[in-house]
Amino acid sequence: MLKKHLIPCAVVLGLLIMAKVFAYKLPTKVENLKKDNYTNSIKETDEPVFSIAQLEFAEETLPIGDTKVTHKMKRTLASFSYGNLQTNRLHKKAAEWFPVIEPILAAYGIPNDFKYLPLVESGLKGGVSPKGAAGFWQFMPSTARMYGLKVRKGVDERYNLKKSTIAAAKYIKELYEIFDSWTLVAAAYNVGDSHMRKQINRQKQDNYFKMKLNRETGAYVYKLISMKEILENPHRNGYKDQKALIAYKQVQDVSATTVE
Repeated sequence: MLKKHLIPCAVVLGLLIMAKVFAYKLPTKVENLKKDNYTNSIKETDEPVFSIAQLEFAEETLPIGDTKVTHKMKRTLASFSYGNLQTNRLHKKAAEWFPVIEPILAAYGIPNDFKYLPLVESGLKGGVSPKGAAGFWQFMPSTARMYGLKVRKGVDERYNLKKSTIAAAKYIKELYEIFDSWTLVAAAYNVGDSHMRKQINRQKQDNYFKMKLNRETGAYVYKLISMKEILENPHRNGYKDQKALIAYKQVQDVSATTVE
């Protein structure tokens, strides 16, 4: 009687064991398939949106493989993200200023990236600097007069966007004739051409990113690149103000059409 019961039990037990084996092996194949698909999807879709190596100013790129430059660029760019800067006013200002600035720069043969300079100079804070620089392009009174702007009691053309941009374009063009590098031109705009020449001669170095400069000038081009990045790629830097971004995009579309 016991043997009769043992045989069916053994059969059932054997079936259960076989079922467990197949049940274990089948998911393994499925899991391997899932793993392969996941690996492929990583290769195809999980590439970074952009790399620091893609960032540039006036077609002058950052030195590849220089960890100090890379860390400095990342740090500066992070400081311009919406979480830190928390303003969409820059996009609104760009939409207002760029249609005036861009054609003037083009007329003088100045790279379009210099349109970001007044946003760094006066767009973030505005007002008059402790040294007396003022206006969109933050001209000192003497420099402004040298390039045709009226600066006297009751009249200050540094606050005239068109006239001050023409003056800036003339100045930037002269700086390029001296330095033959747009990043050095931007740095010289910030610190002065005579000081920049002294640093180049003293350091025997004419690569902006390799030079040791004062804190403000040493960060200046990084700020320009960061300003360019947040304006051209606002969403990946946290900017979501639709009105400001739409207005800016319309300006960019019009500019692109004009260039074509």
